[in-house]
Amino acid sequence: MWFVDLMGFQVNQMQFVTSGVLGFILCAYSFTLPACKTAAKGEKKSVAEAFGLKAFALFKQKRMAIFFVFSMLLGVSLQITNSFANPFISSFAAVKEYADTFGVQHANILISLSQISETICILLIPFFMKRYGIKNVMLIAMFAWVLRFGLFGVGNPGSGVWMFVLSMIVYGVAFDFFNISGSLFVEQNTTDDIRSSAQGVFFLMTNGIGATIGTIAAQKIINHFTHGELIDGQFYTVGEWQTCWFIFAAYALTVAVLFAFIFRTKKEVKA
Repeated sequence: MWFVDLMGFQVNQMQFVTSGVLGFILCAYSFTLPACKTAAKGEKKSVAEAFGLKAFALFKQKRMAIFFVFSMLLGVSLQITNSFANPFISSFAAVKEYADTFGVQHANILISLSQISETICILLIPFFMKRYGIKNVMLIAMFAWVLRFGLFGVGNPGSGVWMFVLSMIVYGVAFDFFNISGSLFVEQNTTDDIRSSAQGVFFLMTNGIGATIGTIAAQKIINHFTHGELIDGQFYTVGEWQTCWFIFAAYALTVAVLFAFIFRTKKEVKA
């Protein structure tokens, strides 16, 4: 992200070239990883087992079905800021007061604080899991999303840049606490034969279905409240961004409140 920002690739096709090159490098690196056996030699699997479809039987269990549904609902929030934080912060270039601020000139670097926070906040999970339990950790993540969006709504790259920075820090809690604690919940509530497939279902619901719905829905909301404008030869998305962020925050709050009242755990997961 820093490379793309400092090289001036944020607004041209070179960001995709950079991503492609890194993809080839990671592909080559993957061949150096140790082998991971998926089944004992000679063991036969059915088509359903081979594709991990047996894990979908977990939807027959009320508690697991509720968990997966809420995973999808929370997953709606996952990619909203990843997709739209940059055009939002960059749009402040249309306002003279903020046009030359660091955040506007280097939106990617500012946003990268989210990924730094994400890495660091993983270290907090064992403490929070032990002290507060699985459901409360998930709730902390959900309310962190409310704060993440709300701070975007009230902040600016000038005197209010601290709100953007705080939003980036909060992202680590919002993303990690549900994804990691959710994985631990699946680990504790599934049997060995479907555990890995159940993890796949969890990530399908969050980073797959939920994130896709969230990105598409968020784009429709942003299209409704904002519009494209050419300023000094540069295209910006301007308009009622604040309204958009407050709508996203209200959605995250609704999911959190419903989760608090509907989801129940039989036993707490301890890290």
